[in-house]
Amino acid sequence: MARIITLTSLEEPSVRVYAGLANPRKGTEAEGLFIVESPKVIRVALDAGFEPVSLLMEQRHVTGDAADIVARCGDITVYTGERELLAQLTGYTLTRGVLCAMRRPAPKTAEGVLQGARRVCVIDGVCDSTNIGAIFRSAAALGIDGLLVTADSCDPLNRRAVRVSMGAVFLVPWTAVSADGLFDLLHDKGFKTVAMALTDKSVPLDDKALGNEERLAIIMGTEGDGLPHDVILRADYVARIPMAHGVDSLNVAAASAVAFWELRKK
Repeated sequence: MARIITLTSLEEPSVRVYAGLANPRKGTEAEGLFIVESPKVIRVALDAGFEPVSLLMEQRHVTGDAADIVARCGDITVYTGERELLAQLTGYTLTRGVLCAMRRPAPKTAEGVLQGARRVCVIDGVCDSTNIGAIFRSAAALGIDGLLVTADSCDPLNRRAVRVSMGAVFLVPWTAVSADGLFDLLHDKGFKTVAMALTDKSVPLDDKALGNEERLAIIMGTEGDGLPHDVILRADYVARIPMAHGVDSLNVAAASAVAFWELRKK
């Protein structure tokens, strides 16, 4: 049975995990937690086996659209309060109504993510949480088997990334990796690599050689400068998405969706 605590001030130490969430770089890694927002995404996390620690919501949601979540979470604390007080705590109005602090899972190994995979994505230096979430959502929808995220990218368990992904971060295996040794690891596991970049040697995305590869790692670069030069040089292929009207590139999240669809294992 959940324990309901109505907040009348922000002095409760246990709610600090929810403080300042409007900051896009706000993280809870030091506390071993992450934040999931909205009933729909919380349900996806629960279905995937993630462990809830506490909930934060307006009182009306306890017996309203989050009643099933409260029941599923069992013996945890549910913090409620007036909308203005909760907005003061989080830094924004909870238009989606419900937040859940969950325990961060033990990280997967890169070998584990690659085991049995045929199509994976390497996210290299993508810092925007919205783009990370959108890439994960496309990956889940379009059959990507796993993702490797470089340490200089945004944390996929960032609140905004989780929300934009609609819970897809819970559905596709992923892990954080160091760029050092990554190509050797991928090649050892039988993967060819394709860097998504605009160069004189880039082949069109629908090049038959790409689609015929048994195991392929699609490398997506940062929003501004794209992939580092050394990554492009080491990749087995460099590919581009053909463009019209003089447009030179797509946002990395949009480009990932196009690449995932075109390069899916048929």
